Amino acid sequence: MQKVIKIVLLILASAILLIYISGYNYLFSAIRLTYLKGETNSTIDDGKNFPSHLISKGNSKPWQTDMNYNKKPLSPELEKHLKETESVSFLVIQHGKLLQEHYWDGYKKRTASNSFSIAKTITVLLLGKAIDDGRIMGINQKFSDFYPDFSEKEFGNKLTLGDLASMQSGLDWKEDYKDIFSKNAAAYYGFSTADVVFPAKFKQNPGEKFEYQSGASQLLGFAVGRAIGMPLASYASAKLWKPLGMEQNAEWSTDQMGVEKSFCCIQSNARDFAKIGSLLLNRGKFENIPLINEKFVDQMITPTENSNGVYGLGVWINNDTKIRHYYLRGLYGQYVIVVPEYDMIIVRLGNKESEEKDSKNRPKDIGFYINETLKLTDKN
Repeated sequence: MQKVIKIVLLILASAILLIYISGYNYLFSAIRLTYLKGETNSTIDDGKNFPSHLISKGNSKPWQTDMNYNKKPLSPELEKHLKETESVSFLVIQHGKLLQEHYWDGYKKRTASNSFSIAKTITVLLLGKAIDDGRIMGINQKFSDFYPDFSEKEFGNKLTLGDLASMQSGLDWKEDYKDIFSKNAAAYYGFSTADVVFPAKFKQNPGEKFEYQSGASQLLGFAVGRAIGMPLASYASAKLWKPLGMEQNAEWSTDQMGVEKSFCCIQSNARDFAKIGSLLLNRGKFENIPLINEKFVDQMITPTENSNGVYGLGVWINNDTKIRHYYLRGLYGQYVIVVPEYDMIIVRLGNKESEEKDSKNRPKDIGFYINETLKLTDKN
């Protein structure tokens, strides 16, 4: 029996050594934070498991409530969909006022959850602000201006910040959220995001092809962080959270080196995420005060030619439908949807999203939420 135990221990020790040697040591963290907690993947509540930087608010300016606040019930179809997708928040802002607000599963208006890739849009907004502040010359500035070693890579000297923001980086990076051995998992659970993204190679010239990649957003965060000379969370506080009058502090998850995961992971709430949508809807203004250059915002919400009309700078776009809209999108269906024609913002947060996609691989959930929400407005 003792011999068997020794053999088992030897096998375990060898496996652990092999994992460390192969560079997959982040697996221990991934297993501890998922399977050992009864989960199979990341969750909207796992922000507490990671170190973070505070995005502090200033004087709060809560949303005004519309005179018809929550007066119309959600349709049975919408209620059913929200329940089936394990939604925790559903919020509608129209004409700058809170029209609908609903929470489930113990969530409330001050309950924070993981934004996932909504953080990508916020990182792009910080790029725009850094340009406004003269810290960055423009979206055509090269990444190698901030990290000179990158120019030694094949194609690396051609990479611009605009390429990163528009998901046209040319990186050899497979975007996979289910593969525990993927670069995404390594960046999410690993010790250092730099160790994951900086060794990445290129497979083609930057600026030639659209391919959604978290690695591009993380590199953009590194460049913006070096340009501003402070943590991204501090800059987000000064340039977004405080001037927008956010209702609560937020947390931006970091790696073990204290670097924000700019490809994901801002822990905030539906009301405050709606303020980001409002900033885009009003072309960089809040209460008629310019916060971000309106031309930069216009670039964000204008689809690039290479994206087949689906993506601008950090923003997903659908101008193919009768009701044009754009949206921020995070894993499991974290959505901030902006519908300019109706001066409307929809926020949906939750644990699952529908698998249905349109011909351009965009989630059909978005159109469903818009159509159902219009039934709740004063025009219906």
